[in-house]
Amino acid sequence: MKIKVSEEFKVHCPDFRGIAVEAKVVNTPYSEGLWKEIDAYSEELKAHYTVDEIKQRPSIAATREAYRRCGKDPSRYRPSGEALCRRVLKGLQLYQIDTLVDIINLVSMKSGYSIGGFDADKIQGCDLVLGVGHADEPYEGIGRGVLNIEGLPVYRDAVGGIGTPTSDHERTKMTMETTHILAVINGYSGAEGLQEAAEFTVELLRKYARGTEERIFTFE
Repeated sequence: MKIKVSEEFKVHCPDFRGIAVEAKVVNTPYSEGLWKEIDAYSEELKAHYTVDEIKQRPSIAATREAYRRCGKDPSRYRPSGEALCRRVLKGLQLYQIDTLVDIINLVSMKSGYSIGGFDADKIQGCDLVLGVGHADEPYEGIGRGVLNIEGLPVYRDAVGGIGTPTSDHERTKMTMETTHILAVINGYSGAEGLQEAAEFTVELLRKYARGTEERIFTFE
């Protein structure tokens, strides 16, 4: 698996850097230990930020600026990292999906990065390419139905779009049958903090999803 950044995207976001984690995993419906970590970090987040302040967090602010540069209003189509933090700061419980999704959500919330989590075996072709969404481009967001991705950063495989910072696509979503994960971490302000987020992802996969054969690789 290789990930490339299109020239179209580089024009809008020249400082972008990305890092990805690939691993063999075993998914489960729920992990008590993982949710203790999620609950603990939720309390830490609430101690340091308010709903109004969270968009100023550097990783979230950079993602919002990337949306503007590509042509999307980040207040109408919120990046997932921001949306997760806002939910916690409003006093709402995060959705409990399954262990793999919950791991991605914890890393996203803790780092502020929007992270794509994919069943790697459902990706078509050998490469992903990061570009910008086009008008009327078909895209079905997970749990969101048809999503207008015009002006959103979007990862495409050989068939079409599979991931945006707002929502990943139904076609490549992780399920209980997923045994091969690809997590893509987006650094719109550069590389700072990406390695730490990737290593934290690997740590959680090992602890809670029996992660093996991990591979971390960067792209830009």
